[in-house]
Amino acid sequence: MKKNNFRSITSSYRHRLGQFHLQYCENMFGCSWFDHIKAWYSVKDEMNMLFFTFEEMIQDLKSVVQRISLFLGKDLTNEEQANVVKHSTFKKMKDIPQANYKQVSEEMFNHQNGMFMRKGTIGDWKNHFTVAQNERFDQVFQKEMKDFPVSFIWDIKDIE
Repeated sequence: MKKNNFRSITSSYRHRLGQFHLQYCENMFGCSWFDHIKAWYSVKDEMNMLFFTFEEMIQDLKSVVQRISLFLGKDLTNEEQANVVKHSTFKKMKDIPQANYKQVSEEMFNHQNGMFMRKGTIGDWKNHFTVAQNERFDQVFQKEMKDFPVSFIWDIKDIE
């Protein structure tokens, strides 16, 4: 699953957004977020990877579960599919330590700065960035991702 860049920044670094915003755009674990996403997408077929987004899961979890089932070659009954959906909601996943990063060491994720899984909403990032940060990110995003074949949902209004 890929996260849009603003969701990633807000979830992971909201305690120091101002100083981190551009650094994150330019350097994520040794490369830019853009390079990270493009590199993995470029080998998705060879590595047999399925791309979907958090926003798609919030919008229509059942459809995402169906895509995953098809991708894995698993034919789920309606009851099995409903069970997967039930246990894959944001609310449910937020309570599962294996999914919510609570079992990740303090060295990897500073739990004192908040939870990795926050609200489960689309577009909340905009409440954490200045207009200038948003404009700068838009410029960088347009430059870096102009030919990328996957679209990103940035706001709940984009899917209504």
